Amino acid sequence: MTAAAASSVKPEEIYDYLMAVRQGDPVEDILARILASWSLGYGAMPAWLGLGREGFEAMLQRHFPGLPKHYLGNSGAEIDPIRRDEMRDLHRLLMQNRSHGSDAEALIADILVAGCMGDDHLWQDLGLWNRSELSRLMQACFAPLAAGNTRDMKWKRFLYKQLCETEGIHTCRAPSCAVCTDFAHCFGPEE
Repeated sequence: MTAAAASSVKPEEIYDYLMAVRQGDPVEDILARILASWSLGYGAMPAWLGLGREGFEAMLQRHFPGLPKHYLGNSGAEIDPIRRDEMRDLHRLLMQNRSHGSDAEALIADILVAGCMGDDHLWQDLGLWNRSELSRLMQACFAPLAAGNTRDMKWKRFLYKQLCETEGIHTCRAPSCAVCTDFAHCFGPEE
C-alpha cells in the first residue's frame, strides 16, 4: 500500500479485507487488527512484526493467503539487538505457558515479545484497538499465565513481573509493586 493510499485508509477497512481472506484460525481476528494498525504506522511494532521477512510472509501465506504481497507495507524499526536476551526470556515464558501448544500460539508469542519492546501499554504497542482484545488473546493463547493475573495488572507489567519472579531477579524492568508510587495505575482499565 502506498503512503498516499494509506493516508485515506482506516484500520477497520484493512481489517475487513484481511478477515475476508482469512483461513479461520481464531487468532486471525487479533492478527488482522495488529496487521491493519501496523500497516498504517500505528502502534510500536518493529519491521515485519518482529518475525523477519520470511516469517512474516509465511504468516501471511498461512493465515491470509488471498492477500496480495504488496498490500501491506513494511513499517517499523528494527529491534535493538541489546534487548535480545530479554526477548529470549519473555519468549520462553510465553512458550512455557501456551494453552494448547499450537503453532498459532508460538506465532503470537513472537509478536507479543516484539510488542513488549515498545514503550507504551502492550495493547497500544501491538496496535490493538483496546485492552480487552489483548486480555482475550492472553486468555485464549496463554491461559496458564493469564490465570495468574488475578488483579487485572497491565499485561506488559504482568509479563515482566512474572519473568522477574521466574528468574529470581529483584531489580526488574517491572516495578516492585509494594513500593511503587504508581501502584494504583497498574491495575484495571487502560482506556
